[in-house]
Amino acid sequence: MRTWFITGISGGLGRALADEVLSAGDRVVGTSRRDGAAFDLRERHGARLRPLTLDLADEEAVGAAVKDAEQWAGTLDVVVNNAGYGLTGAIEETSLQQVRDIFDINVFGPLAVIKAVLPAMRARGSGHIVNITSVSGLAAWSGTGIYGATKFAMECIGRTLAMEVEPLGIKVINVAPGGLRTGFAGGALEDSLENIPDYARTAHEARAILTGHQGEEPNDPVLAAKAIMTAVEAMEPPRCLLLGADALRYAEGEIAFLQQDFARWHPLTLSVGIKDKD
Repeated sequence: MRTWFITGISGGLGRALADEVLSAGDRVVGTSRRDGAAFDLRERHGARLRPLTLDLADEEAVGAAVKDAEQWAGTLDVVVNNAGYGLTGAIEETSLQQVRDIFDINVFGPLAVIKAVLPAMRARGSGHIVNITSVSGLAAWSGTGIYGATKFAMECIGRTLAMEVEPLGIKVINVAPGGLRTGFAGGALEDSLENIPDYARTAHEARAILTGHQGEEPNDPVLAAKAIMTAVEAMEPPRCLLLGADALRYAEGEIAFLQQDFARWHPLTLSVGIKDKD
């Protein structure tokens, strides 16, 4: 029986993953911001779920939650950084406080979790860390720049961490989903405080698209949860796991754009090299 530590189990992918893991017979320590948010999961799965109330912006509280989980479970085999929220709006419209707030939850919170769980994982030479990023962390999209920046950050952190801890027996998987049929475009999506009309046909379209298609997203969070469990079981898990045909399409489009840009400016790129004197 494995023990999973999953942040953000009150809804969406985190809830689906916790439910699937528990249904498979494993244990879960699951965090949420509100007391009682996972009550029905506890009712259904009993003592194999240990719900914890946690504010990811509080580094000391994160450390205490991990310590509590390790004391309860003995070992944390799979740690999933899932909790987070979205933010739309043009870069110019987004206040610096909003930027700080979302980085606290989407980047510094997961980093605090990673730093708290690594000592025990290193000591026993095993463990999995799974970071739920987004295809927005691979492909830029007007109107989601700050949210995407948090996911770009976690992509780099996760892939770098994978190289650092692989010799120690620890696996790291970044999971980049496309649109999941969850409540993300509802309560988990904030908007910039300022509204500048000049961005009506660029940045503002992101929120209109996300909220206008809420409930029509193409991907199933339960199937996404199963896919994550399959990746964790792999002998050589992926460093970056895309989930959904839309995620694959956007990521491949971004890569193709970058390759075209590199090729177009290839001579200028090489022009800055120091020329050896004869």
